[in-house]
Amino acid sequence: MNLHGFELVHERHIPEINTQAKLYRHLRTGAQLLSMENSDENKSFSVNFATPPADSTGLPHILEHSVLGGSRKYPLKEPFVELIKGSLNTFLNAMTFPDMTVYPVASQNLQDFYNLIDVYLDAVFYPNISEMTLQQEGWHYELEKADDPMIFKGIVFNEMKAVYSSPDQLIGQYTEEALFPDTVYGLSSGGDPSVIPDLTYAQFKKFHETYYHPSNALIYFYGDDDPEERLRLIDAFITDFAKINVEINIPLQPKFDTPHVATKGYEAGEDGGDNKGMVTVSWLLPETNNVEMALELQILSHILVGTPASPLRKALLDSGLGEDLVGAGFSPFQRQMYFSTGLKGIADADAPKVESLILNTLSNLAEQGIDKETVEASMNTVEFDMRELNTGRFPRGLALMIGLLPTWIHGGDPMDAVSFEAPLQHIKDQLKKDGYFESMIGQMFLDNAHRSTVVLVPDEKAKAEREAAEQARLDKARAAMKEADVQAVITNTQTLREMQEAPNSPESLATIPSLTRGDLDQKIKTFPLEKTDIQGARVLFHDLPTNGVAYLDVGFNLAALPAEYLPYVDLFGRALLELGTQTEDFVKLSQRIGRKTGGIHPDLFLSATQNGGSATWQFLRAKAMASQTNELIDILRDIFLTVNLDNRERFRQIVLEEKSGKESAMSLGGQSIVNARIRAHFNAADWVSEQINGLSSLFFLRQLADKVENDWPGVLAALEAMRGILLNRANMLFNVTLDAENWARFQPQVAGLIDALPTAAVTPVTWSTAMPMKSEGLTVPSQINYVGKGANLLDLGYKAHGSYRVILQFLNTTFMWDRIRVQGGAYGGRGYFDHFSGVFTFLSWRDPNLLKTLDNYDAASEFLTKLDLSDDEITKSMIGAIGAMDAYLLPDAKGYTSMVHHLTGNNDTLRQKFRDDVLSTSLKDFRAFGEALHPVKDKGLIAVIGSKDKIAEANSQRGNFLDVINVL
Repeated sequence: MNLHGFELVHERHIPEINTQAKLYRHLRTGAQLLSMENSDENKSFSVNFATPPADSTGLPHILEHSVLGGSRKYPLKEPFVELIKGSLNTFLNAMTFPDMTVYPVASQNLQDFYNLIDVYLDAVFYPNISEMTLQQEGWHYELEKADDPMIFKGIVFNEMKAVYSSPDQLIGQYTEEALFPDTVYGLSSGGDPSVIPDLTYAQFKKFHETYYHPSNALIYFYGDDDPEERLRLIDAFITDFAKINVEINIPLQPKFDTPHVATKGYEAGEDGGDNKGMVTVSWLLPETNNVEMALELQILSHILVGTPASPLRKALLDSGLGEDLVGAGFSPFQRQMYFSTGLKGIADADAPKVESLILNTLSNLAEQGIDKETVEASMNTVEFDMRELNTGRFPRGLALMIGLLPTWIHGGDPMDAVSFEAPLQHIKDQLKKDGYFESMIGQMFLDNAHRSTVVLVPDEKAKAEREAAEQARLDKARAAMKEADVQAVITNTQTLREMQEAPNSPESLATIPSLTRGDLDQKIKTFPLEKTDIQGARVLFHDLPTNGVAYLDVGFNLAALPAEYLPYVDLFGRALLELGTQTEDFVKLSQRIGRKTGGIHPDLFLSATQNGGSATWQFLRAKAMASQTNELIDILRDIFLTVNLDNRERFRQIVLEEKSGKESAMSLGGQSIVNARIRAHFNAADWVSEQINGLSSLFFLRQLADKVENDWPGVLAALEAMRGILLNRANMLFNVTLDAENWARFQPQVAGLIDALPTAAVTPVTWSTAMPMKSEGLTVPSQINYVGKGANLLDLGYKAHGSYRVILQFLNTTFMWDRIRVQGGAYGGRGYFDHFSGVFTFLSWRDPNLLKTLDNYDAASEFLTKLDLSDDEITKSMIGAIGAMDAYLLPDAKGYTSMVHHLTGNNDTLRQKFRDDVLSTSLKDFRAFGEALHPVKDKGLIAVIGSKDKIAEANSQRGNFLDVINVL
């Protein structure tokens, strides 16, 4: 049967996800379309292509950026940005994987969904990819004057410089190179900065012509939109194409006869300790489209390293050889799966010891057996996660797609990858026999010669060699240029800049499909909330359908905690769950949590409030099936009443893991560190956040690691004092999300838990939150920068108004996008404003610039005050702002959000007033916000993460305006 040019290949009802799945083939082109039909209002779509790289120029990654920069129907510079500006989307992005590129979108609004699909289809099949596109998104020579130094510049070039500055990212890349030396997985699909400048426009264009064709397309729909309209839309777009033969040559990696070892160097910093090495031990596994085997290996990986109590993870951390695990664990995203684990923070000489420890631990598990409760816990955890399918704010449909694509793209049936009931039952049946996972350890690891060990060591010459190689390449290119060639580079630099600075024409802007103000809900989304007091504790209940899962958030008010204990807060949350109790060591406790619940994890909520105060809470977030809530309550009671805090060795491991994670964040997510550092100067909640998670926390953890060794009684006394203050029902909050019928059964259990807790008067403390008002340069070994600047706008006279959401939606998708990303070459830049605290911050990330970025921040005020915007442009940004405010929430997130509104005093009346402000935004509001930003130029605080050389250079040019702090 031919339906809009498609034939049905086969269909299946998939009860696991309550979906009718139909796989179609387009008769004219051979394109495949997977239609997932269900009642989810958060509709998802993606067009996907196999894109195997031929080298490490990053061609697939650069092309992913480039096709979204203008097309046949939408001849703008950045249709993608116009969509971000004015769409109700719940997801809008594109992603490059080692062998495929995906273009996913999602929206709850049907017309918006169709608009997004139309723009994305035109982008991938009919892009306007010129040489200038490659230069902007990929790389180009930049030269403004003949006597200036010539440099490389490009968005992906700078993005990948950040990636190649992170040792955690580097060892992942080197691990895949070592495991897959003969296939595309040994290459960098993202791009190696030393190789990216090899990419030519001819290669760029040819790659698109070869792989971005309907004959190579895997098209995916999910949700409650019209299934037949899906076929009609796609056929209309691709009917003009004729079928071609697209060669996708991704061979299997030939098996090693003997294990391989590779040692690589990386640029390390000056601080943070002597042990900075890393090592991974990895195995090549069977093909991804073996769905049952993939599930077995997923569970086995969870058994081995999935929790702090997992036997291989525990053996590694107990060894004292390193600080934290490193490695991908189980990876099912290539044609052949692999497993990788190891340690970071090791002495270089200890790498062989780590390798031996991994092999010996696996051998002991295979011979002596795995604790049955560990297996049961992992089985329950993995099954619970699959059935709950809680993807947070990430659309469920797209999460499912990413899981099934590796099977689909390599010739398997995509429906098999989401039909987990039969393989799960098979595994359960096999577990009735002894030695099931033990035999897998033997087969997949011990008897598998295709093993690689990668050692990453600090190399003091790495920075100089990298910079010298890049400069030598530039010098060689410059030396080969005649005077006319140099002038051509200068002219090209000017031409590219003029193109980047030129506005879109009104005619091209008018091509972008958009909604109207009439499509926007005038009223806020409300969430159910019942406030009660049980035995002296506050209890919030949200009557929501949760498919039989009970969500319980237990909060501790940090307002009662003296300042000297705040840096311990994250550690204390983990200690409750990871040190054990008086009757169970932490392994048995972890097993019990895994066997009997859907998980318990610590979390923080720190925010300024509506009345100018602060909400500072630590939570344990727990969930269980309604039939198992009694088990959950028993576990929480044991944790709260009998936790054994006197476990120095395990606590030392937690401290080192936390320290290692924060050091990694300096080079991977530096914008969050910069943001926290600036905001901490202006309000208590952000100051607390910086103490717990920011740079101050990193310095504290380094000192604490020594104190655990040399003064454990002092550390234990601090933890015991925190227990006495926080585990007090009068200082606690219980937040429950569940349907009313199950709450009636759960409420007495919660009351029993509360009744067992101690109670005492609560005395809030007053923290001294003052910090020296100085700008800072935080030095790390990095090829790029993270640049921030901010101030408290309320203190500077601004009257907070909901219109700021619209204004920032516009500012971030015009001025910040153009100046920081497009013209500046950074990966991103945004402005953020908290209307409770009044703090505004500019941030950039993966940024080659420093002073230039600060100059752009200072120019934002004038940009806004001199705007002359049409009503259509304001409406577009208004739509984008409302879309962000109305983000799709799963039931547990609705309950949590309702609690947040309560804690911050942001009641429904205030929220509706805020929405009314957003919907009435005018040009006058834009200009008023621009005026409010003007004082930030002179009074704003600056924080920068960058290399010592870059920060020193900036200081030499601006009079030592940055106080230098060596971090790594």
